[in-house]
Amino acid sequence: MDGIVFEVVLVAAFFHATWNGFVKKHKDKTVAVTGIVLGHAPLSIIAIIFLPAPSSDSYIFIIISILIHQGYQWFLLRSYQVGDLTKVYPIARGTGPLITTFISILFLGVVLDKFLIFSILLLCFGIFLLGANNYKQSNLNEIKYPLITGIFIGSYSLIDGYGARISESAISFMSWSFLINALSFPFVLGIVGEKKVLQRVYTEGKKIFIYGLTLSYASYALVVWAFTKAPIPVVTSLRETSILLSIFIGYFLLKEKMNLLKISSIVIILIGVIGIKLF
Repeated sequence: MDGIVFEVVLVAAFFHATWNGFVKKHKDKTVAVTGIVLGHAPLSIIAIIFLPAPSSDSYIFIIISILIHQGYQWFLLRSYQVGDLTKVYPIARGTGPLITTFISILFLGVVLDKFLIFSILLLCFGIFLLGANNYKQSNLNEIKYPLITGIFIGSYSLIDGYGARISESAISFMSWSFLINALSFPFVLGIVGEKKVLQRVYTEGKKIFIYGLTLSYASYALVVWAFTKAPIPVVTSLRETSILLSIFIGYFLLKEKMNLLKISSIVIILIGVIGIKLF
């Protein structure tokens, strides 16, 4: 994998884990997730104004991306409402790379080196191992919601990756998707019974909005750019090294426990990361 792309995705992973930690720490998860989503709007508008418009061929990808992100955001919200960061985050983030890898190989004709595939599977195994850490203490929702979230992650990664490639302006493509998504999500929440979401974000979620404006937007912008430079399954898998930082966020900020299984998982994930860089 190209060194620049590798480093860019690692930076994106750092940003991604950081904003997820702030979302989990926030007392109102609806406010937190909505604040992140709305925070994407300002920079999206700026990008749309100053960057070339995406090609018409990518419009269908933008529409599908918006729909998938609605599902992703809702199930991410539900995941954080029912489980600890270090319990639900690994399941969600470990599922995404598996989805993109298998679909890419089986249905999209992507050819990957066998050692690269092994490295991706090893990384995913390490992530799932973290999620299994408290399996006996988990209820069904703590597994179901993040698992569905992971399916959405894999789906939007493929759609956004291919959409960005044909759009002729990857950041503009992402920004149109983000802007319409940000305008739509409060209405989706209203339909499912969440009341006065915008007012709650204004009074309780100003900091979270800033994290969406900065960390979250930058994180995905870097990933979408990387989608145009490297195989989507590889980028998606490497992005999930954010799980390593989430462990430390969970330990130091959220007072979640560290044990030998988590340490072993870290080692396995790092071996997978090294394999992705080498192959």
